[in-house]
Amino acid sequence: MTASSRRFRFVQFEYPWVLGPEPGRYTIRERLGEGPGHILVLATLAAAERRLLPRRRRRVVAPEPPPAPVATSRATLVDTDALEDIEAAEAWLRAADLDALAADALARLNRVLHAQRIATADAHAREVALGHALVVRVGYGHGERVAEGRWDRARELPRARAASLRPGRAALRPQERLAAVLAGRDAVLACEELALRARADLDAGRVREAALQLLAALDAALAELVPWRDQAGLADRLDELRGRRDDVAAAAGAALEGGLDDEQIEAVAFVLGRVEASLRARTARGLA
Repeated sequence: MTASSRRFRFVQFEYPWVLGPEPGRYTIRERLGEGPGHILVLATLAAAERRLLPRRRRRVVAPEPPPAPVATSRATLVDTDALEDIEAAEAWLRAADLDALAADALARLNRVLHAQRIATADAHAREVALGHALVVRVGYGHGERVAEGRWDRARELPRARAASLRPGRAALRPQERLAAVLAGRDAVLACEELALRARADLDAGRVREAALQLLAALDAALAELVPWRDQAGLADRLDELRGRRDDVAAAAGAALEGGLDDEQIEAVAFVLGRVEASLRARTARGLA
């Protein structure tokens, strides 16, 4: 196998904002001591440059100004395990499970973004979802071409759509809730935010953080949901959650000591799902 015949597999995302890390190439190793498994290539596709004005001056803007230009980020995850020739690359692309490859690459990209959040101590830095991407491509190419964001052949995934954008009743529920919150007819509970953070950690494989967040979310839910305990069977749900608190506390304790075993990880996933179900039940009958 010669260098000229090798092809490298990649998954590429484009997002309509700057992801955070500086443009460049980042080596990703699964474990310390192993060779690099993937290379992340980040590029910013800059918007039209805006002329900088002296700080002491303020310009007058038109009543209906055009939208401000935005930058687009391109993130390319390159598998360092090369395919031996063009025939092998074509066979791989024909048989590739695009959804699975995109999900796997997204998890690696989010690991980088989470590391950037910690490294910069930026509480407002965010990870990304598949549905946020402008485009997702899976393909192969020569090493340098792929590293520059180009390719030999690629397939594009259909644009993902969030569940809240689907037609029908499901599309109305978030809007109803938002309107109720803004009108003061409903409140955002602390346990809702804590549960969302636990879910983000669990989905990203950060099980220690998920266990710690879940304990806080559970305690908050047990206190905050009491006023609705006579609604939608919440009394039984709260009793169930209260009975699982020791399991969650044990998982959180294990997280502080270094790690969770498989049974504790399963308990965290189960109880988090029950907390989420209880929160849905609170608003299931509408918001008066």
